[in-house]
Amino acid sequence: MRDYYDILGMKNNATQDEIKKAYRKVAMKYHPDRNPNDSSAESKFKEAAEAYSVLSDSDKRSRYDQFGHQGVNQQGFGGGGFTNMDDIFSTFGDIFGGGGFGDFFGGRSRQAQRKGADLKINIPLSLEEIVSGCEKTIKIKVLDTCKSCDGSGSKSGSTPQRCSTCSGSGEVRRVQNSFLGQIVNVQPCPNCHGSGEMITNPCYSCRGDGRIRATRTVSFDFPQGVSSGNYMTKSGEGNRGPRGSVNGDLIIYFQEKEHPVFTRDGNDILLDTWINYPQAVFGENIEVPTVLAKVKLKVPSGIRSGQVLRVRGKGVPVLNTSRVGDLLVRINIITPKKMSGPAKRLIQELSKELPSTPEYKKFK
Repeated sequence: MRDYYDILGMKNNATQDEIKKAYRKVAMKYHPDRNPNDSSAESKFKEAAEAYSVLSDSDKRSRYDQFGHQGVNQQGFGGGGFTNMDDIFSTFGDIFGGGGFGDFFGGRSRQAQRKGADLKINIPLSLEEIVSGCEKTIKIKVLDTCKSCDGSGSKSGSTPQRCSTCSGSGEVRRVQNSFLGQIVNVQPCPNCHGSGEMITNPCYSCRGDGRIRATRTVSFDFPQGVSSGNYMTKSGEGNRGPRGSVNGDLIIYFQEKEHPVFTRDGNDILLDTWINYPQAVFGENIEVPTVLAKVKLKVPSGIRSGQVLRVRGKGVPVLNTSRVGDLLVRINIITPKKMSGPAKRLIQELSKELPSTPEYKKFK
């Protein structure tokens, strides 16, 4: 997938005004009215609209700059999500001036679109899930299409009527004169609330809204290395928009669950392990757990309690990279509280061979 900044011919430090001008230039070049029956131009027109939908939104642009396409794609983090030309015309027509795309080219009318509400949920993840990455399937409560009226809001056998105030366009325009010239102010029609239609015989199930409360099952893949505070967006998986308008998005926030054994420090994993005194003196290969398996760890002879050994590449993957953090194992030496008689005698003999004067150092 091409870089969004490249699609619009911009650098990644471009201002919003520069991005808007660049999109207008590209969209004008590949507009379907200027390139009839040209599938390549239509594809580039849609591509530019998707790029602009992300870069013109400060939140989506921030996710894109941080995570790339995985941060805003339609399968995961939510990008443009345009299914047809009308979506583009209705969403971005106003950047071409008072008339929009359709009026500018003399072909299409722009109908005001109301978007369904976004939904936000928290998903708890275990450290094992974060390290391996996995698919999640969840159930959410949403406003979905009314089956009785198929989302029209009208009772079976009847149809919505065109709004008399806006003549079905869904918007009203007011022209104001200023020292800069005429300014066209476009707003959703107050009579039909932007739908362009009036429900004269409402559906009994949804009472004319076209939506009912329902449960929806959503599946998504999340990348390795996420942490609490990260989130992803499923475009169009929020509440359904009123009477066929654009759906809202589902915003999924991740919440890392506390692990009973490991402590996460960025992309490193911290682990305390205990060894016996002979193991510390002579050194030994021991087995320690990682998040997903067990590994061999060489304990060098003469190790001191509190010393940290590093196992490279056994921590948490760095988000959207091939790098992986490390496992840091802190060695603790066990001091037995109870010993048998022979063991006590051995320790007493050993103490004769060791220096009895304690060492003093500054506490760090």
